[in-house]
Amino acid sequence: MDAGERVEVRGRAPELAVHVRAWCRAQGHGYDWPFVVRGNAAGARRRGAEVAGGPKTVADRAPATWGLAARGAVVEAGGPAFAFALDEKAAVWTDAAAGIYRQALASQWDPAVAVDWDEPFELPEEVEAAVVAVMTYLIENENAALVVPARFLGQIHPHFREVVAVLAAQVADEARHVEVFTRRAELRGGPLGLSTAGGQASLLTLLEEPDFALAHFLLSVLGEGTFLSLLSFLERFAPDPVTRRVTHLALADEARHVAFGMAHMGALLESDPGLRARLATAVRRRHDALASTAGLNAEVFDGLVVLAAGAFTPAAIAEGFAKVQALEADMDDGRRRRLAKLGFSAGDAAELAELHTRNFM
Repeated sequence: MDAGERVEVRGRAPELAVHVRAWCRAQGHGYDWPFVVRGNAAGARRRGAEVAGGPKTVADRAPATWGLAARGAVVEAGGPAFAFALDEKAAVWTDAAAGIYRQALASQWDPAVAVDWDEPFELPEEVEAAVVAVMTYLIENENAALVVPARFLGQIHPHFREVVAVLAAQVADEARHVEVFTRRAELRGGPLGLSTAGGQASLLTLLEEPDFALAHFLLSVLGEGTFLSLLSFLERFAPDPVTRRVTHLALADEARHVAFGMAHMGALLESDPGLRARLATAVRRRHDALASTAGLNAEVFDGLVVLAAGAFTPAAIAEGFAKVQALEADMDDGRRRRLAKLGFSAGDAAELAELHTRNFM
């Protein structure tokens, strides 16, 4: 009801009604019942309020004044402004986000239940050392894959809640990967492997990239895309059931991360084809920054050879070396295919795939 509207009020108690009628007559009113006139306070909270999009309508831009309000909520005027750096739909959105988030929820797993940590196995000392070296390497790379989305998570306006939810699930996935790779590395009580300066430098370039689109491309399309081949290789040549299981579980999660990265990049490039040149420049810039580093940790490379060899005879080691070379070729081919799917020419895809960091991530 609007301000100024008169509303008849009838008392329910008989004795109250008698007093009300008597009072009305004493005041000379021509009616027996009083009226209440609505003042200006009623509905004031909604005056000047703004609807934060719609429950099923994603705005092109989410104003700072919408703050943390639910999408579709009525936001009272005069509230605080929230400075979310990523407040434009074009910068973060893909229609695939909701479906990928549902997949993520359905695919969550508990390390204590999904992995039989007590399953018996025995490995030669050299093979166990190879597994530990690879697990140590995986841990620091998964730390990077956790930190990068976590950095941007708080910058995305919550109006784009499906994207926020996907990235939050990715952070949880990576934390779980760090846990299982650490538990496998420590399973036999030996020391962890070597973390190299070159490997750390490679990952630092990911953490220092300030642009969400570029960082997401470098991490999810190129880095984690390359890791799909690596984790598949490790699952195939794992010398024990625990290593096989943890790499299998991580591979399924990473495939979903890459799918989101590809969907996000595809949406961005559809609305801004000029972004493709910026993505290429980011790859070249990262390659130049890492030109003086040693590339992949030699202990990790040797560890991969040992795992692929399956034995310590010269012939087996030679075969293991060939399998690791085939792995690197498969990684390169995967990068080319993903780049081509994003609209890069065959020549550009080949160049950029070749320039990707030798540290794999």
